[in-house]
Amino acid sequence: MFLVRHSGLRASLFCGRHVSGSLVCSRAFTGQPNPPLDLDSSLQAFLKDGDMSLVKGSMGKHFKELEVVAVEEQSEAAENLDVDDDVPGHTLERKSPAAHYGSKQIGAVILPNQLQNAINAMIAESNKVQLHSDAKRLFYDEEGEKGSVNEWETHYDPKNYRSRKQASRHSERDGTAFATIALPAHYSAILSVFDHIKRRLEATWRVERIIDWGAGTGSGLWAALHAFQNPKVAQSGTYLQDKQVSDSSIVTYLGIDKRDGLVSIAKRLFKDIDLGTLSMSWQKVFKEDDQIHRSEGHDAVALSAFMLTSLPTPQMRKALVKEMWESGAHVMVLIDHNTTAGFEAIAEAREYLLNMGRKELDDAKAEGCLRGSHVVAPCPHDGACPLHHPGSSRLVCGFSQRIQRPSFVRKTKHSGVGHEDIEYSYVVIRRGIRPAPRTTNFGRVGEVGRRESHKEASSQMPIKELKLHSEPEALADAAETASPVASKGLITDADSEPASQAELDEALRLESYSWPRLVFPPLKKSGHIILDSCTAEGKIMRLTIPKSQGKQPYYDARKSSWGDMFPHPPKNPPQERYQPTRAKRDGGTMPTRGSDIGKRGKRDKKEIVSYETLSKNLKEGRKKSRRDRVIDLLDERS
Repeated sequence: MFLVRHSGLRASLFCGRHVSGSLVCSRAFTGQPNPPLDLDSSLQAFLKDGDMSLVKGSMGKHFKELEVVAVEEQSEAAENLDVDDDVPGHTLERKSPAAHYGSKQIGAVILPNQLQNAINAMIAESNKVQLHSDAKRLFYDEEGEKGSVNEWETHYDPKNYRSRKQASRHSERDGTAFATIALPAHYSAILSVFDHIKRRLEATWRVERIIDWGAGTGSGLWAALHAFQNPKVAQSGTYLQDKQVSDSSIVTYLGIDKRDGLVSIAKRLFKDIDLGTLSMSWQKVFKEDDQIHRSEGHDAVALSAFMLTSLPTPQMRKALVKEMWESGAHVMVLIDHNTTAGFEAIAEAREYLLNMGRKELDDAKAEGCLRGSHVVAPCPHDGACPLHHPGSSRLVCGFSQRIQRPSFVRKTKHSGVGHEDIEYSYVVIRRGIRPAPRTTNFGRVGEVGRRESHKEASSQMPIKELKLHSEPEALADAAETASPVASKGLITDADSEPASQAELDEALRLESYSWPRLVFPPLKKSGHIILDSCTAEGKIMRLTIPKSQGKQPYYDARKSSWGDMFPHPPKNPPQERYQPTRAKRDGGTMPTRGSDIGKRGKRDKKEIVSYETLSKNLKEGRKKSRRDRVIDLLDERS
């Protein structure tokens, strides 16, 4: 029998007996309700409690009607919310403004739709099997490891082919493979550098001209077009994958490359794309007529991405850097692979450009009002690189950028991994004298610091009378009357904080020229954070940020990442780290100190004892004990 209760009434749904092999309901014959059942007293009490809960509604839960609240009351209640309450949709910036400014804000790069569609159309016209074999031949060696682009030939000699047409066809095949594999990776690294430059330079800085050495398939051009957009488009918050070439502020582009196959692929990718006001041209060498007058180079950028290591001799690399200096562009960007060869090429180019600036400062007859040069990124100083030891560099100054692999990259590489980390070394040089170090400390308090100072202020207030948490007016009065207390471990200029966000960004931009740069991933321990950074003194220093320094510095250090600038000074004096020398040349020495830069301390690993070792030791012990007993017996008998 199954019973259901509705509105306090007890009714029998089903009650039957077998009549002639069938189940018949007795209710159909009598038309009257079933007689009451003789139930146990405890069961009756249980059923009665169930009836009462149903009558009261939803097992004892009481629902009230919604109350209409005025809009003004809602806004006042939102203002009086405590910062410790977890309110849905009430997002707060926990990082300090200075740490947020110094952090890498680009995230994972997604290839724009225009570029993806252009590459997909090019792949659709090619042989897929041949494309995979070409990519494997160019980018992987026989052991299946990543090869080097340095082994590529800059030109295809027709003497080695049956005809010029076959040589051209071969160069286009290699260009297609390069655009499929290397172009997205190079694009992400160049875009990351351009995005950082935009935040490091003044807000009025505008780019209209690009001169690209080693243009290749156009990775630098695509990155510049999407990084430097018109102000109206940039303020609209358009996603990267939706940005259009026609909305870019770039007006002229000059690509310099001798590899005809790669240049033809670069032109092919822009075949059906609206260029707007963009004017593009490619040539094999940089001519004297292409130079820009020094006074007109404020909107020009000289770029060389992943080109220096492809040049066979140091003289050719020096000639390329010299052309970049003589081009007249005010900003010079050099990017290369995060390898020993790539880092040394970038370090040598950095030293050459800084020396050219020093010569201009010393020469009173030098033309132009803008003389000298300084490093914008990543170095916080203009001195010698502490990691660069020509011919024996063991550690490199490099960074990483993640890109979400498009479908054509996964298919060409036959890989199911959806992302790829591109490691690179770079330097950004700008004409002019380096800005003077600032002594201000703006933007050092975020939401974490405000909560800490609010709690300290509340703890220092004398309790006059008890107040309920539901009284928003009392909490607001307490917050207003509380004296401002600086958060522990923070050095701030809260009294003279800039009023607008634009003024704060400009102040942080000038301060960041002396902030240390994290050249290695931070070591995050349970009670402290270790940051190996390149400092304004031109040294690699180890900064330790403990919990006792304060919640805001500790939180900013814990949320920092490789390549960020860190604004908070450490609680204790930093430790200088040394670059170890390498026994590579005559007179070299073995590494003595500094080999742990950017690495975790090595612990002595205990020997793992296996069951086989234990059994062998036991057997040997037994044999020895028997031998000793036999020797003792022989001694006694003798």
